[in-house]
Amino acid sequence: MRSTCSDFWPAVAAVLLLAGCASGPAPAPAGPDHSSRYTITQDRAPSGNFDVSGLSDAVPVYQAPARAGNKSPYTVWGKHYTVMGSNDGYVARGTASWYGEKFHGHKTSNGETFDMYQMSAAHKSMRIPGYARVTNLDNGQSVIVRVNDRGPFHGDRLIDLSYAAAKKLGYQSRGTARVEVAAITVKPDGSMFLAGQPLVLEGRPEKQPAQRTVAVNDGAGGGLFVQLGSFSTRDPAEKMQSRAMNILGSSSGNNPVRVRAVDTGSGRFHRVQVGPFQDEGSARTMQSRLEAEGFRQSIVLTDSD
Repeated sequence: MRSTCSDFWPAVAAVLLLAGCASGPAPAPAGPDHSSRYTITQDRAPSGNFDVSGLSDAVPVYQAPARAGNKSPYTVWGKHYTVMGSNDGYVARGTASWYGEKFHGHKTSNGETFDMYQMSAAHKSMRIPGYARVTNLDNGQSVIVRVNDRGPFHGDRLIDLSYAAAKKLGYQSRGTARVEVAAITVKPDGSMFLAGQPLVLEGRPEKQPAQRTVAVNDGAGGGLFVQLGSFSTRDPAEKMQSRAMNILGSSSGNNPVRVRAVDTGSGRFHRVQVGPFQDEGSARTMQSRLEAEGFRQSIVLTDSD
């Protein structure tokens, strides 16, 4: 079953849903909903006060291109739309609306289930699934959403956000906002781009190289470190350092946990490392212990003081 915002609706549903994906408090056509897909006739916000203060942005990851939801061209209400061949470099400004309870629990254009409490969005031409940073131009607030649906198909609306995403941007009560939408693309190697420019998300680990066996100098001055993570800001690095220190306790002995700031071509990174170790066997033993404690992205490397 396709999304409420796709070009595969039956004609009667298209007439009844002239508003396209819901646009917040904007009223839907009067009368009963004969599409049999929805239990309410007019979209609305959920009851109660949904707290979004602790809701995290969508996390961009690489996904191979899929056919679901990317038919191109497609037609809705007599108007033709084309899906972009790639989201690379896409950035645009326009009006954002939102959709919520009426569509909650129904299928999106790529077959996923719409959840108004998650950070998702509908777009007419971006390839799906994809990711975008959406910025409210009136207050400067930004969120990252997963684009997995088609729409909105009325007026000059640029994007439809989930209720939760709209609330995080502060426009859920008004229904619409002026926004900038910038596509985030992720390559198979994990490298990330925002509107075509290299991107490292704040607090996101630096892309780790493939783990490999390292050579150890025979001299007593040589040393190895078990690197637990690398971050673009210091705060998450220090939190990881504290966590590792609590786990190791006094047993860390001569192998303390440090945060080392390193300047690279992609900016400054804060690397959380345990060491030094004088031989690879000791480093691997510590790595295995830490992986058992949840540090599953660790690597062993040489990293001079």
